[in-house]
Amino acid sequence: MKYTTWICCGFLIAMGLFACVYALSGFDVLLFLCAGNFYAYRAVLSLSGVGALWLLFWLVAFRPTRFLS
Repeated sequence: MKYTTWICCGFLIAMGLFACVYALSGFDVLLFLCAGNFYAYRAVLSLSGVGALWLLFWLVAFRPTRFLS
């Protein structure tokens, strides 16, 4: 479960960096990495949604910020 959370975090950070490059330069890194295949592009975007849902579940179920107060 720990590795799944690290993988989802890394994937979402990478997607955020790709979105930042696209917003600042207009070059879509993710579409370039998918070689222009829109089906693969949409599959990777859906995986980022699954990663975000996993992290939301992890935050609700395990409350890692519980001891910060």
